[in-house]
Amino acid sequence: MSIHAHLSPEAEERLRVQQRNASISSVVISLLVTLLLGLILAFILLPSLSVEVSTIVTYNAIVEDVESLQEKQINNQIQRKPSAPSSSVAKVIASSTPSPVAIPVPDDAVPAPSTDFGSGDDFGDGWGDGGDGGGGGFGNIPASMRKRCSEQDRLARLATNGGTRKCEDSVMAALRYFKKTQHKNGSWDGGNQVGMTGLVLLAYLGHCETPLSEEFGDNVTSAIAYLVNVNIQNKGRMASSFQTDKWPYEHAIAAYALAESLTFCKQLGINFPNLEKAVADSIQWIINNQHKSGGWDYGYAENSGRGGDLSVTAWQLQALKAGHATRLDFHNYQKCITNGINYVEKCQNSNGGFGYYHTTKAPAGDGNIFTLTGAGTLCVQQHRNAATSSARKGIRYLDQEARFDFSKGANLYEHYYNSQAMINHGGQSWRKYNALFRDQLLNTQNKDGSWPQPADGGHNTESVIYRTALCTLMLEVYYRFLPGTS
Repeated sequence: MSIHAHLSPEAEERLRVQQRNASISSVVISLLVTLLLGLILAFILLPSLSVEVSTIVTYNAIVEDVESLQEKQINNQIQRKPSAPSSSVAKVIASSTPSPVAIPVPDDAVPAPSTDFGSGDDFGDGWGDGGDGGGGGFGNIPASMRKRCSEQDRLARLATNGGTRKCEDSVMAALRYFKKTQHKNGSWDGGNQVGMTGLVLLAYLGHCETPLSEEFGDNVTSAIAYLVNVNIQNKGRMASSFQTDKWPYEHAIAAYALAESLTFCKQLGINFPNLEKAVADSIQWIINNQHKSGGWDYGYAENSGRGGDLSVTAWQLQALKAGHATRLDFHNYQKCITNGINYVEKCQNSNGGFGYYHTTKAPAGDGNIFTLTGAGTLCVQQHRNAATSSARKGIRYLDQEARFDFSKGANLYEHYYNSQAMINHGGQSWRKYNALFRDQLLNTQNKDGSWPQPADGGHNTESVIYRTALCTLMLEVYYRFLPGTS
């Protein structure tokens, strides 16, 4: 006999409910575990599977007449044509410690450059082209700048301002003369290399020649490197010799040239070793060594009895204006300018002429003619305004008294200033003066690109480099890049 246990109906119903709940709980737990494992895997794997998409931002640059410039695209790397090592390697001091070791030409890599060139306050409209042919390698320059460096634009400026195609040919001949006569160390001339190198460098920059130019790039680079080298070795000072008290002329001319060079290099993205330091130190030296009269004197004397002279002062003020255009900061700059222009205006005679270091005294050998009138007028135009009363009086004096006769006597130093002051003033005064000097310069140039000594001699024109640089700068005035004037 077997014994079987029978559950009551209520017990069987409770058992079925328990089994059903257990099954549901197992399913829910399985789902939760699966979901948890999925989340863990997703946390581990998703970062490696995700793709970061960069946001592309575009800018519309404001470029004038881009469609008219059928030239090469801007390239981030400058590819210069091969040349002899002696012309492509320049002496540049790489640190503040003087060293005889030469280092290579500075890195010319050009990043994506800005098309906004200056504020308009300190830059003239005129540029040159950098040689013939394809524009001297200026495909690497932003389009708005490239237009200003084109031969077509330069010839248009020549025509507008009273120049001719012959002016352009004459300037090119002079620049090629300089190319042939540059010393291996980057300088020019034998007696005052620093000052002469500064003048020739200004002539190259006036034609928009930069370290990137195909025909003259090596010359410009070597000249800048030579002046930077002198500056670093002498702790901010520049001169061929500091034994003569006339060295402020050389210092100011070289500082002027280096400041213009820095402005170009900044716009082109050229990192030229120690150039910015050289400009900062040389311009600050000028400010720190101003005579108590407001002018500048021989030897940078600050308390000399004669109180400075306008000839020395004019170069300091040109250098200061070019330094200001670099956008570097200089201590006491504005106070220095105010005092300097006050000094210049004190040198003006009641007839409008500017004296040497007194209102009635002209430089020796010039009789009663105030040969520094152009210098004084230009300084006022640069640092105040061309409409200033003293500047207008200077122009009226030049209208009446300016003389230029290469066969009988032409003071090139005087007319270096006159040409700038007159074109800044413009109008009938400029047209009259332009007719006075332009063709005489064009017709007296030597076949090799240099200029002979004017008939009167003197005025340091025994140096062929000096007189050729002054004549070249005069013929570039129609379009010359002038941070010192507007």
